[in-house]
Amino acid sequence: MLESSPRPRPRSWLRRLIPSSLLGRLTIVMVMGVLLTQVVGNLIWASQLRQKVATEALDAAEHIGGSAAAALRFFRSLPPNYRPILIDQLREMGGTRFFVSVNRNQVKIEEIKGSQLADAVRGRVVEVLHREYAKLLDFQVGFAWPDNLPVTDDGITLDDLPDGWVQNTLVVKPRPAPILVIQAEIEPGNWLYLATLMPDPYFMESDQPLAHDRIVLLLITVGVVLLLSLLVVRWMTKPFAALSNAAEAFGQGMPLVPLPESGSREYIKTARAFNAMRARTQRYLEDRERLFTSISHDLRTPITRLKLRTEMLDDDQTRAEFHEDLDDLDVMVKGALQSVKDTDIHENPVHMRLDKLIERLVDGAQLAGKDATFAGGPVTVFARPLAIKRAVGNLLDNALFYGGRAEVLVTRTDAQVELTIRDYGPGVPEEALPSLFQPYLRLEHGRSSNSNGMGLGLGIARNIVHAHGGDLLLANHPRGGLVATILLPKGKDEVAIPLTEASL
Repeated sequence: MLESSPRPRPRSWLRRLIPSSLLGRLTIVMVMGVLLTQVVGNLIWASQLRQKVATEALDAAEHIGGSAAAALRFFRSLPPNYRPILIDQLREMGGTRFFVSVNRNQVKIEEIKGSQLADAVRGRVVEVLHREYAKLLDFQVGFAWPDNLPVTDDGITLDDLPDGWVQNTLVVKPRPAPILVIQAEIEPGNWLYLATLMPDPYFMESDQPLAHDRIVLLLITVGVVLLLSLLVVRWMTKPFAALSNAAEAFGQGMPLVPLPESGSREYIKTARAFNAMRARTQRYLEDRERLFTSISHDLRTPITRLKLRTEMLDDDQTRAEFHEDLDDLDVMVKGALQSVKDTDIHENPVHMRLDKLIERLVDGAQLAGKDATFAGGPVTVFARPLAIKRAVGNLLDNALFYGGRAEVLVTRTDAQVELTIRDYGPGVPEEALPSLFQPYLRLEHGRSSNSNGMGLGLGIARNIVHAHGGDLLLANHPRGGLVATILLPKGKDEVAIPLTEASL
């Protein structure tokens, strides 16, 4: 069976991740830009906020440490039996900066762990106590949550106390805040218990600006921005998709439909330029066709007259030379007319079964006694049936004339349809391959195998394939013979549109 031509190398994983469409690429740029801006902006904001909160918390710890040292000195100056009386009076008055209790032993509390800012504040308070009140026998400083916080050495917790004792000093409800507890042994067997809040009770939350609720809000914001960006990008790129479709249709010779000149200023200028270019190109092609056809037809009349006048020459050798030159000129004019006729096929493209068309061509060649085979499954393309038939027929005829045997293979990839025709002839010199599409060019093997040819079949076939947005490639097979490869785009909606016998 015929071997297919080498496949293109697969793209790298990074190139596969990048979409090929303008909409996809602009979308990625917008998404990455918004995400990067949000992430960097929030990181900078979080760093500045964390630094500000830390500075304010350490300054507050300095004042709290000084106030605690002053309270410890004051209570130590009082007689031991007078201290409970003064504490009760303070509670009846609504309390002070500290909630105060007196115990015989240190109260065990469950400290808050894992917060660098809380540890820094605790360290600053300890530093101030050492500096302001160096006579303390022993002391302990730490943060604890108010829920089930013990306040005495006999097991009484903060929840057991009357609301009036703590409501003006500590925040317990409805949103508890961490409490700074300072315990100091002012005398052997006498521990003073001080509990207070930071000026910013929720400073530990401010130290974590990217908390769960903030991240959720950030994601919602990014999602809304991205959605709006996608809508804007799609709105901006939609006219260019219409421009691309119009250019492709114009390249394939489909009926002209002017682009709508509406939208952004840049697109309106582009649409106007494209419409003008397409109109000029169409006029040029029509004028060239009419001129070429007229000249070719007009040349045939004087050629005929010259042949008649040549018959009146007396010199046989001269008459024969004139006849030979006029025959060559007639062949060239006929070839030019045939070239215009074959490459200018006025028909609308339809969805057609390429495999069915090839089967008919191969069956016809087999009925004529030619050695031709075909392999391939169902393949649908969007093309002009007569034009594609003429292009494939030219290549098949060349393979049979010059190679004696032809093998046709049709394969399909995600992007295109590949049709290969291989013959078993002597092949073509490598240096001659680029020139095979030139008109009237025939190699020695071609002239000896088919004396009636004019050297126009390959050029006509390539022009037809190019008009369909494809390409025609020629290469020598490693085991002998020439391989002609037609690459055609698959077309759009090829499965959804039903096929009729007329389109095959």
